[in-house]
Amino acid sequence: MKLRHSLISIPSAQVWLEALLCHAPDVRGLALIVQPLATPPGAEREDDVARMLQAAGFATLTVDLLTDYEETRDPDTRFNVPQLALRIEGVRDWIAHQPNLGALQVGLLASGTACGAAIRAAARAPEHYNALICRGGRPDLAGAKPLASLTTPTLFAVGGQDPGLPMLRQAYDHLVTQRSWQLVPEADDRFDAPGATASFARLAKDWLLLYPYAPAPTAVGEAATAER
Repeated sequence: MKLRHSLISIPSAQVWLEALLCHAPDVRGLALIVQPLATPPGAEREDDVARMLQAAGFATLTVDLLTDYEETRDPDTRFNVPQLALRIEGVRDWIAHQPNLGALQVGLLASGTACGAAIRAAARAPEHYNALICRGGRPDLAGAKPLASLTTPTLFAVGGQDPGLPMLRQAYDHLVTQRSWQLVPEADDRFDAPGATASFARLAKDWLLLYPYAPAPTAVGEAATAER
Protein backbone atom coordinates (compact mmCIF):
# COMPACT_ATOMS: atom_id res chain seq x y z
CA MET A 1 0.00 0.00 0.00
CA LYS A 2 1.54 3.29 -1.13
CA LEU A 3 0.49 6.28 0.96
CA ARG A 4 0.35 9.82 -0.26
CA HIS A 5 1.78 12.33 2.24
CA SER A 6 0.24 15.82 2.22
CA LEU A 7 0.93 18.82 4.45
CA ILE A 8 -2.41 20.58 4.90
CA SER A 9 -4.13 23.30 6.92
CA ILE A 10 -7.50 22.54 8.50
CA PRO A 11 -9.98 25.25 9.55
CA SER A 12 -11.24 24.62 13.07
CA ALA A 13 -12.71 26.87 15.75
CA GLN A 14 -11.64 30.08 13.97
CA VAL A 15 -8.00 29.06 13.45
CA TRP A 16 -6.07 27.11 10.82
CA LEU A 17 -4.36 24.01 12.21
CA GLU A 18 -1.32 22.49 10.54
CA ALA A 19 -1.53 18.77 9.82
CA LEU A 20 0.04 15.89 7.93
CA LEU A 21 -2.30 13.51 6.10
CA CYS A 22 -1.00 10.12 4.97
CA HIS A 23 -3.65 8.35 2.91
CA ALA A 24 -4.28 5.70 0.26
CA PRO A 25 -7.54 4.51 -1.36
CA ASP A 26 -7.44 1.06 0.26
CA VAL A 27 -6.84 1.92 3.94
CA ARG A 28 -8.83 0.14 6.69
CA GLY A 29 -9.52 3.30 8.70
CA LEU A 30 -8.11 6.64 9.83
CA ALA A 31 -6.01 7.28 12.93
CA LEU A 32 -6.47 10.90 14.02
CA ILE A 33 -3.39 11.84 16.08
CA VAL A 34 -3.78 15.10 18.02
CA GLN A 35 -0.96 16.83 19.86
CA PRO A 36 -1.17 19.93 22.09
CA LEU A 37 1.64 21.81 20.37
CA ALA A 38 2.80 23.32 17.12
CA THR A 39 5.49 21.44 15.24
CA PRO A 40 8.57 23.67 14.82
CA PRO A 41 9.28 24.74 11.21
CA GLY A 42 11.37 22.13 9.44
CA ALA A 43 10.82 19.47 12.11
CA GLU A 44 9.72 15.92 11.31
CA ARG A 45 5.92 15.74 11.51
CA GLU A 46 5.61 11.99 11.07
CA ASP A 47 6.74 9.77 13.96
CA ASP A 48 7.20 6.06 14.58
CA VAL A 49 3.66 5.68 15.92
CA ALA A 50 2.15 6.99 12.68
CA ARG A 51 4.47 4.78 10.62
CA MET A 52 3.48 1.63 12.51
CA LEU A 53 -0.21 2.44 12.14
CA GLN A 54 0.32 3.01 8.44
CA ALA A 55 2.07 -0.36 8.15
CA ALA A 56 -1.03 -1.92 9.74
CA GLY A 57 -3.21 -0.43 7.00
CA PHE A 58 -4.39 2.83 8.56
CA ALA A 59 -4.33 6.29 7.09
CA THR A 60 -3.03 8.84 9.60
CA LEU A 61 -3.85 12.49 10.18
CA THR A 62 -1.45 14.16 12.63
CA VAL A 63 -2.78 17.53 13.78
CA ASP A 64 -1.13 20.32 15.78
CA LEU A 65 -3.82 21.72 18.06
CA LEU A 66 -1.84 24.92 18.63
CA THR A 67 -0.72 27.44 16.05
CA ASP A 68 2.89 28.65 15.80
CA TYR A 69 1.82 31.98 17.30
CA GLU A 70 0.20 30.32 20.32
CA GLU A 71 3.16 28.03 20.87
CA THR A 72 5.61 30.93 21.00
CA ARG A 73 3.48 33.66 22.58
CA ASP A 74 1.01 31.84 24.82
CA PRO A 75 2.10 28.25 25.60
CA ASP A 76 -0.49 28.05 28.39
CA THR A 77 -3.08 27.70 25.63
CA ARG A 78 -2.34 23.98 25.70
CA PHE A 79 -4.14 23.85 29.06
CA ASN A 80 -7.32 25.35 27.62
CA VAL A 81 -8.97 21.95 27.29
CA PRO A 82 -12.44 23.21 26.24
CA GLN A 83 -10.84 25.13 23.37
CA LEU A 84 -8.70 22.15 22.31
CA ALA A 85 -11.80 19.93 22.39
CA LEU A 86 -13.61 22.34 20.04
CA ARG A 87 -10.64 22.18 17.69
CA ILE A 88 -10.74 18.38 17.67
CA GLU A 89 -14.45 18.54 16.89
CA GLY A 90 -13.71 20.93 14.04
CA VAL A 91 -11.10 18.56 12.62
CA ARG A 92 -13.55 15.67 12.86
CA ASP A 93 -16.16 17.72 11.03
CA TRP A 94 -13.60 18.50 8.32
CA ILE A 95 -12.83 14.77 7.96
CA ALA A 96 -16.53 13.99 7.55
CA HIS A 97 -16.75 16.34 4.56
CA GLN A 98 -13.72 14.98 2.67
CA PRO A 99 -14.66 12.61 -0.17
CA ASN A 100 -11.75 10.23 0.50
CA LEU A 101 -12.02 10.30 4.31
CA GLY A 102 -15.66 10.80 5.27
CA ALA A 103 -16.63 7.13 5.12
CA LEU A 104 -13.65 5.90 7.17
CA GLN A 105 -13.88 4.77 10.77
CA VAL A 106 -11.79 7.08 12.96
CA GLY A 107 -9.61 6.18 15.92
CA LEU A 108 -8.47 9.09 18.11
CA LEU A 109 -4.96 9.17 19.65
CA ALA A 110 -3.89 11.92 22.04
CA SER A 111 -0.99 12.93 24.26
CA GLY A 112 -0.38 15.61 26.86
CA THR A 113 -3.27 17.94 27.58
CA ALA A 114 -4.88 16.81 24.32
CA CYS A 115 -5.92 13.67 26.20
CA GLY A 116 -8.40 15.68 28.24
CA ALA A 117 -9.65 17.42 25.10
CA ALA A 118 -10.00 14.14 23.21
CA ILE A 119 -12.08 12.65 26.02
CA ARG A 120 -14.39 15.66 25.98
CA ALA A 121 -14.77 15.50 22.20
CA ALA A 122 -15.47 11.76 22.20
CA ALA A 123 -17.90 12.02 25.12
CA ARG A 124 -19.94 14.60 23.20
CA ALA A 125 -19.99 12.63 19.93
CA PRO A 126 -19.29 8.92 20.56
CA GLU A 127 -20.55 7.94 17.12
CA HIS A 128 -17.61 9.80 15.56
CA TYR A 129 -14.85 7.61 17.02
CA ASN A 130 -14.42 3.85 17.09
CA ALA A 131 -11.62 3.94 19.68
CA LEU A 132 -9.72 6.38 21.88
CA ILE A 133 -6.10 6.09 22.99
CA CYS A 134 -4.38 8.28 25.58
CA ARG A 135 -0.59 8.16 25.81
CA GLY A 136 -0.09 9.23 29.41
CA GLY A 137 -0.85 12.94 29.41
CA ARG A 138 -3.59 14.77 31.30
CA PRO A 139 -6.90 12.94 30.85
CA ASP A 140 -7.89 14.28 34.26
CA LEU A 141 -8.33 17.70 32.68
CA ALA A 142 -11.41 16.39 30.86
CA GLY A 143 -13.29 16.49 34.14
CA ALA A 144 -15.13 13.76 36.04
CA LYS A 145 -18.40 14.02 34.10
CA PRO A 146 -16.91 13.56 30.57
CA LEU A 147 -14.76 10.69 31.87
CA ALA A 148 -17.76 8.94 33.39
CA SER A 149 -20.02 9.53 30.37
CA LEU A 150 -17.49 8.35 27.77
CA THR A 151 -18.71 5.32 25.78
CA THR A 152 -15.86 5.05 23.26
CA PRO A 153 -13.55 2.07 24.02
CA THR A 154 -10.55 3.71 25.68
CA LEU A 155 -6.93 2.67 26.16
CA PHE A 156 -4.65 4.35 28.69
CA ALA A 157 -1.01 3.58 27.80
CA VAL A 158 1.03 4.94 30.70
CA GLY A 159 4.70 5.06 31.57
CA GLY A 160 5.88 3.17 34.63
CA GLN A 161 8.21 6.10 35.42
CA ASP A 162 5.58 8.79 34.89
CA PRO A 163 5.43 11.03 38.01
CA GLY A 164 1.73 11.60 37.29
CA LEU A 165 0.85 7.90 37.52
CA PRO A 166 -1.53 8.24 40.53
CA MET A 167 -3.40 11.06 38.79
CA LEU A 168 -3.68 8.97 35.61
CA ARG A 169 -5.05 6.04 37.58
CA GLN A 170 -7.62 8.25 39.27
CA ALA A 171 -8.84 9.49 35.87
CA TYR A 172 -8.91 5.93 34.55
CA ASP A 173 -11.03 4.78 37.48
CA HIS A 174 -13.77 7.23 36.41
CA LEU A 175 -14.24 5.36 33.13
CA VAL A 176 -17.21 3.00 32.79
CA THR A 177 -16.74 2.24 29.10
CA GLN A 178 -14.69 -0.63 27.65
CA ARG A 179 -11.23 0.24 28.87
CA SER A 180 -7.67 -1.00 29.18
CA TRP A 181 -4.78 0.13 31.39
CA GLN A 182 -1.44 -0.77 29.81
CA LEU A 183 1.80 0.00 31.63
CA VAL A 184 5.02 0.60 29.67
CA PRO A 185 7.51 0.03 32.52
CA GLU A 186 10.51 1.80 31.00
CA ALA A 187 8.63 4.94 29.91
CA ASP A 188 8.29 8.28 31.67
CA ASP A 189 5.70 10.94 30.86
CA ARG A 190 7.46 11.77 27.56
CA PHE A 191 7.97 8.16 26.40
CA ASP A 192 11.57 9.06 25.50
CA ALA A 193 13.18 5.87 26.83
CA PRO A 194 14.56 3.44 24.22
CA GLY A 195 11.76 1.21 22.99
CA ALA A 196 8.98 3.14 24.75
CA THR A 197 7.54 4.70 21.60
CA ALA A 198 7.58 1.35 19.80
CA SER A 199 5.78 -0.28 22.73
CA PHE A 200 3.12 2.42 22.66
CA ALA A 201 2.74 2.10 18.88
CA ARG A 202 2.06 -1.63 19.20
CA LEU A 203 -0.52 -1.05 21.91
CA ALA A 204 -2.24 1.65 19.83
CA LYS A 205 -2.31 -0.53 16.72
CA ASP A 206 -3.78 -3.49 18.59
CA TRP A 207 -6.48 -1.32 20.20
CA LEU A 208 -7.55 0.17 16.87
CA LEU A 209 -7.71 -3.29 15.32
CA LEU A 210 -9.76 -4.53 18.26
CA TYR A 211 -12.47 -1.89 17.77
CA PRO A 212 -12.98 -1.39 14.02
CA TYR A 213 -16.45 0.14 14.36
CA ALA A 214 -17.75 3.15 16.25
CA PRO A 215 -20.00 2.31 19.21
CA ALA A 216 -23.68 3.13 19.13
CA PRO A 217 -24.58 6.04 21.43
CA THR A 218 -25.30 4.66 24.90
CA ALA A 219 -27.25 6.25 27.72
CA VAL A 220 -25.25 7.17 30.81
CA GLY A 221 -25.30 4.19 33.16
CA GLU A 222 -25.69 1.66 30.37
CA ALA A 223 -22.08 1.70 29.18
CA ALA A 224 -20.24 -1.58 29.37
CA THR A 225 -17.96 -1.94 32.34
CA ALA A 226 -15.83 -4.85 31.21
CA GLU A 227 -12.12 -4.23 31.56
CA ARG A 228 -9.42 -5.90 29.50
